[in-house]
Amino acid sequence: MDEGQGKGPLSNEEVEQMKDLLRRYCANDLDQWEGLQTETPFGPVYVFMTQALPPEWEPTMFREF
Repeated sequence: MDEGQGKGPLSNEEVEQMKDLLRRYCANDLDQWEGLQTETPFGPVYVFMTQALPPEWEPTMFREF
C-alpha cells in the first residue's frame, strides 16, 4: 500500500486542503489533461482531469468544489 493509505477517512480540514491544492494545480499546472491511478484496498481508482468535457458528457454530471 502507498503512503497515506490505511489511516482512515480525511478530516474536514484535510478535504478542504485537498480541494484548495487541486484548484491551485488546475489553475497553474494542468496542461491539457492528466490521468492518475492509485491502488486502494478495494482495487484501483482512476482520476482523469481535463480542460474539456468528454464527448456526450454534460457539466451537470459534475459536482463543483
